[in-house]
Amino acid sequence: MAQIFDEIDQLAVNTIRTLSIDAIERANSGHPGAPMGLAPVAYLLVTRVLKHNPADPEWPDRDRFVLSCGHASMLLYSVLHLTGYDLGLDQIKRFRQWGSRTPGHPEVGVVPGAEMTTGPLGQGCSTSVGMAIAEAHLGALLNRPGHKVVDHRTWVLCSDGDLMEGVSAEAASLAGHLELGKLVWIWDDNRITIEGGTRLSFNEDVAARFRAYGWRVLEAQDINDLAALDTTLEEATASDGRPTLVRARSHIAWGSPGKQDTADAHGAPLGADEVRATKRAYGWPEDEDFHVPTDVLNRCREALTRGAKQEQAWEERVRGWSEAHPEEAREWQRRGERRLPDDWAAELPEYPTDSGKMATRAASGKVLNAITDDLPELIGGSADLAPSCKTLIAGSENFEAASPEGRNLRFGIREHAMGAILNGLALHGGLRPFGSTFLVFSDYMRPAIRLAALMEQPVVYVYTHDSVWVGEDGPTHQPIEHLMALRTIPGLVVLRPADANETAAAWRVAIERTNGPTALILSRQGLPVLEGGRAAAGVPRGAYVVADAEEPRLVLLATGSEVALALEVRTALAGHGVAARVVSMPSWELFAAQDEGYRRSVLPPAVPRLAVEAGVTLGWREWVGDDGEVVGIDRFGASAPGAEVAERLGLSVEAVVAKALEMVE
Repeated sequence: MAQIFDEIDQLAVNTIRTLSIDAIERANSGHPGAPMGLAPVAYLLVTRVLKHNPADPEWPDRDRFVLSCGHASMLLYSVLHLTGYDLGLDQIKRFRQWGSRTPGHPEVGVVPGAEMTTGPLGQGCSTSVGMAIAEAHLGALLNRPGHKVVDHRTWVLCSDGDLMEGVSAEAASLAGHLELGKLVWIWDDNRITIEGGTRLSFNEDVAARFRAYGWRVLEAQDINDLAALDTTLEEATASDGRPTLVRARSHIAWGSPGKQDTADAHGAPLGADEVRATKRAYGWPEDEDFHVPTDVLNRCREALTRGAKQEQAWEERVRGWSEAHPEEAREWQRRGERRLPDDWAAELPEYPTDSGKMATRAASGKVLNAITDDLPELIGGSADLAPSCKTLIAGSENFEAASPEGRNLRFGIREHAMGAILNGLALHGGLRPFGSTFLVFSDYMRPAIRLAALMEQPVVYVYTHDSVWVGEDGPTHQPIEHLMALRTIPGLVVLRPADANETAAAWRVAIERTNGPTALILSRQGLPVLEGGRAAAGVPRGAYVVADAEEPRLVLLATGSEVALALEVRTALAGHGVAARVVSMPSWELFAAQDEGYRRSVLPPAVPRLAVEAGVTLGWREWVGDDGEVVGIDRFGASAPGAEVAERLGLSVEAVVAKALEMVE
């Protein structure tokens, strides 16, 4: 139904613009152009289109709104403030200042109403695909005839830059394939980037590209025409089974006499003279900062009443659904609280030491399938490597348009999009996502991993083929620096288990972590099985003693497959009259979090230490000390059988024994 717009609506749009201008001017930092151009879109979304309640930003069935072009953060903060979120004008005035709730780019957990942390272009778009998958999956599991409790849309506001990024192309391709009909991206087609016009580097037919992906494309030729824009957005809410791209033609820095449609307005304050000229063009008080007309505030705060009614209607549906389906209701509440079932770990396997050799990737697959029945929120897959990474959930269908209840996600060869989609699944709530590929390809995912850590989301990464033992595939597929690179990400716990039992314990750590991501680093080759009880107790502490001596002269530190090597070295050293302790150290981060007493009990300060790991030696100095040594690989690998590559690069009993004897003689 066509809406009638009045003077107050236009005042509200200009209020969004001027709040953004003033905050950026006061901070002397920020991006005014996009908020000025996109104000009509943001206004209509928060006052007429989105299903949301400013008084309850965590309402489970709200529409998700992602500002993918996070540099336009003042656009988001302005509408959050005006519609009644817990973001006062005092916070708008403290834009980009230490400790404020209005950081330079939106941050989940800091900004009430921000669905994710955005800024790196393309990430918001791609993460939204995970949110839309979550809605479709949970709806298929929980909705019943006459009881629809999961029914919301995912909206994204994105820029030219977002759509230039390869990650958004990966994600859009998958979204079209999956027919995510409740996903809408609104593309700010302002044709300006930092360097100038987009035609400097970008002249493709975006609409045609998205149609080829399987998307519906709608056009909003002039977003300053509120009635026409409203009609387009209303059409976007009526899905035809395809995701929707709304092409919104805008003008960066709209209304600025000197900077509209120029790159100068993208990433710097307008300047005092231009601010006054722009306000004059809007018919705005030129010398009054942060001016919010009472009529505008009253109009925008109607979102509180509207949102309360929407949430109340949903709560009534939930009550009826809960009465009719109490078991599903209890399960949903548990998931929403991120509580694990009491007995979820009952089926975790433990392997005897005479089990023979088992690759930790194979052990991981067994563990995953042992716990999936008791952890129905687990959902995930791999980037076209499920047979190699062992990440297929047996007995479950693939998540597809025809089977949205499926738990196996087929990401295709789209590692970067996979990482972002996992973030969306976690952010949505109700699910615990995992994703897998070879360790060497974790680089393709790094921006999404970093965001998962920054947002403290419990994503699990299953990285297999963890070292030069990959062998014949050669140096392009043999990770060398990747393990250390992952360890440098704050908030990411990295676990490289030494055997099947450590792998089971590592999965337990990953599942029990609810405040950040976890990476499991797994072997391709078979490894001997160590004693299970020690692993269960030791892995959660990051490091523990695997084999000891009464008075050790040396501590051998190792991770993953090199623990077995260290045990062989220990035996060989005994033949030379040298007693050694072997410490398995699957996680630096977990060990660093232990108290000093425990760390000293595992690594006695007076005993020299030798670390062994099939990767770069960088970083090990922290654990071996100034007098310790490291046997590792500080070069690329080679194409040959894995055992030969490892031996030629110094990962042999003889080479490590020689280094150890140098240290103790």
